[in-house]
Amino acid sequence: MLRLEDFPKTLPEFEERFGTDEACREYLLKARWPDGWRCPRCGHPKGWTNYRQVIECGQCHHQVSLTAGTVLHSTKKPLRLWFRVMFLVVTQKNGLSAKTVERIMGFSYSTAWTWLHKLRDAMVNPGRQPLSGTVQVDESYIGAMTPGMPGRHRGLKSLVAIAVEETGYGMGRARLTPIWDASAHSLHGMIEKNVASGSIVHTDGWPGYKGLEAKGYPHRPEPLQGDDKALSSFWPVHQLAGLLRRWLLGTHQGAVRDKHLAAYLNEFVFRFNRRRSRSRTLLFQRLACQGMMQRARPYWRIIRRSARNVPLRVGPT
Repeated sequence: MLRLEDFPKTLPEFEERFGTDEACREYLLKARWPDGWRCPRCGHPKGWTNYRQVIECGQCHHQVSLTAGTVLHSTKKPLRLWFRVMFLVVTQKNGLSAKTVERIMGFSYSTAWTWLHKLRDAMVNPGRQPLSGTVQVDESYIGAMTPGMPGRHRGLKSLVAIAVEETGYGMGRARLTPIWDASAHSLHGMIEKNVASGSIVHTDGWPGYKGLEAKGYPHRPEPLQGDDKALSSFWPVHQLAGLLRRWLLGTHQGAVRDKHLAAYLNEFVFRFNRRRSRSRTLLFQRLACQGMMQRARPYWRIIRRSARNVPLRVGPT
């Protein structure tokens, strides 16, 4: 693995370093097996890459594909193109839309869209630590108002549960999850999945948050009324909801289907939680390593994600 100080920082440097598939394969080999390759069948540490570009064990001759079971599983495109897209995705502050990737790389729209969704799958670290300390939680509707649907009726809007660590006057790590409703069942489930037991949960006065103490979460409700509602716009969760709306509208023009919203939330959280990273190229190394640890869903599974198949109309709510 390249040291951070040696990693390419500009696109010309990156293309010079990873301009061939051989260079990309060498990097991925170290990312997938940082302690050195070992045969998954017999444990032998020696092997070679044969003419089919798969690693063959020197003892039992078992063959292992470098990309099998990863985000690059069954790819037919050169690895250098994957590397270029990953580099562009992480170095652009607000990310890229599928239309932008289509234009830059010369791919079909479906290929660009599928690649970005596979990379979003890789942006979730399966071993990530839950939020801790004092965690502010709220729910927010994403999408434009639907005529005849006042208040908490969702209509064509999507409901997102937001949890963010309170750090003095700033924000720590965050988690965003789409939920079907604002019931205690949905909200408690989101908290149990994303917040460490024993953490203080800070919420507004919505009844759906009642009963958290019984599940091991000291609850600090703060009912909002009168002038407090105006001051609540400075709450971290409300600021985060505003950032999410602007990102969906600015980068993706609001053209995000409800059934794919979770994938876009994964990308938003990946970027937000690493906003203070000292180097954008560190994000590439993180994405590449996580992409080697998990297998992305194929196109047919991505498009069949179950939810309402309607686009979000992102705007003022």
